[in-house]
Formats: sequence, structure tokens, C-alpha cells
Amino acid sequence: MNQEKSARLELFAATEGGSSFWGSEIRAQGAHHTLLRIRDGFYRSSKAEKTLSQLHPDGALPLLESIEKAGGIFITPGDTCWPQQLDDLETPPIGLVVKGKADSLQGRSIAIVGTRNPTPYGARIASDFAAGFVDREWSIVSGGAYGIDTHAHKGALIAEGITIAVIASGIDINYPAGNERLFSEISELGAIVSEVMPGTPAFPSRFLTRNRIIAALSKSTLVVEAAFRSGSLRTARDAAELMRPVMAIPGPINSPTSEGTHRLIGERAAEIVTSVSDALELISSLDQLV
Repeated sequence: MNQEKSARLELFAATEGGSSFWGSEIRAQGAHHTLLRIRDGFYRSSKAEKTLSQLHPDGALPLLESIEKAGGIFITPGDTCWPQQLDDLETPPIGLVVKGKADSLQGRSIAIVGTRNPTPYGARIASDFAAGFVDREWSIVSGGAYGIDTHAHKGALIAEGITIAVIASGIDINYPAGNERLFSEISELGAIVSEVMPGTPAFPSRFLTRNRIIAALSKSTLVVEAAFRSGSLRTARDAAELMRPVMAIPGPINSPTSEGTHRLIGERAAEIVTSVSDALELISSLDQLV
């Protein structure tokens, strides 16, 4: 591991993902120079003091060993398997921990997101759309939660396709625990992706920063059943900021689990789609306009 990548790993382990300050410093100075500045006391702030206190005393090597022990690899911009679409983010990840096939992150993919408490209708739609995209040689990107995330992954796996779970905890933490077998199957064909070190628990704020990675990895985001206040809507807005198409599945007008999707449609923040062919036609037409 070269000097720059080692520095990225140290900063990755010592900072929270999505930090605009450290992201801009690394972009301007490089990770190695930023790390030296932190150690030399160049940054006089509580944020820098906190980062300094969290740097591993033995450097990058024990961090790398903990990632490898958990069955993962550490990738950074410049690696051949780095998904360059992440560089479109205002604050790209310093690096990523990946368990499974890292090269699967570079494929043509769609994000399928939604509520943790879907109706049978929503669960079936998520699974069917995932399988339909896989049949057309797309990969699926979602979170690791129960509900729409789980059904999207299962639909892709049943169709023997690639699916990618972006999680808010370390790759060695099965959260939720009931998805342990699913995570194992995902890593065999696709990948588990995390912006935190192994052993790191999932905090609410980490789900929000994680959502931007789901949006950026994908050419488009499809929302299937989301309540009026839902993290899935944040993913949709992250996708819109990246000028990626956002689509939504309509539901019954009196269904609480479709209030969020209807809100996106009503605000013209998402396009209605009712089939995989509809979605592909929309993505293709918008691609031609770019």
C-alpha cells in the first residue's frame, strides 16, 4: 500500500464519512499532506483535535489487517476497481471497505429503495423490478434493511444477478441480524459496501451519509413505497442533486406507505413508472438529453 493510500486509510478510520471539511482538504492537499498537517497541529479546531485523538497509534497496517480479517478490502480513488461515478459527489468517500466482488461496483446499476415496512404489493414490486433489471444485465443497489431493501436484493439473487448492499455499519456486523444469510449471498455474487471500519455500529446519522453512496453508485433511483418522512426520500434527493433520474412507483391513494412516493411525484421530483421497460425508456431518454 503506497503512502497516499495508507494516509487515506488512517483518515478513513479517524473521521466520519461525508465530512465536507476533510473531504475538501484531501482534495486540495492530498491525504498524506493532510495527515501530516493534523499531526503537526496545523488545524486548530475541536474537529482536528478529535481526529488526531482517533488516529491509530500504529498507523495504517493494523487497520488494513482488521479489514482483511473481516473478509474485506480497502479501495480508494485511483484503484482500478474504484467506481468513478462516486467522484460526482460533492464529498466523495475517502475510501470504501468492500466485501465480495469490488469490480461489481463499476457496472450499470439502479438503486431500489423504500420503506422497512412494505405492503405485500410493495415487496412484490421491489422483487419483480429487481429481477427485471437483472434480466437486462443491470445490477441492483440498495441498503441492507428489512423491507424494500431486502426484497430488492432477493429479487436480484433469484434472477442470478449482481446486487450491492451499501450498509451503515462495519462489514462484519450483520445489521439487521436476520439478514445474515442474505448478506452472505450478496457478497458471493456482488458486494457489501461500507464507509466505516469493521466493528463500527450503525448510528442514525450514518444511514443519511450512506444514502448518498447508494444514489451515486447508480444511474437512477427507484423509490418503491416510502412513508411521508422516509430516508428513501433523502436518497432520491441525493440522486436528483447528481442529476440522476428519480422514479417512483405509485400506490393506493390512501396507503400511508405510498405517501412519500406520491409526494415525490406531486412535487415533480420523480417520474411515475409502472414497468421495467417504462423505467429503461425514461433512463435512456434522459441520457440522450445529457
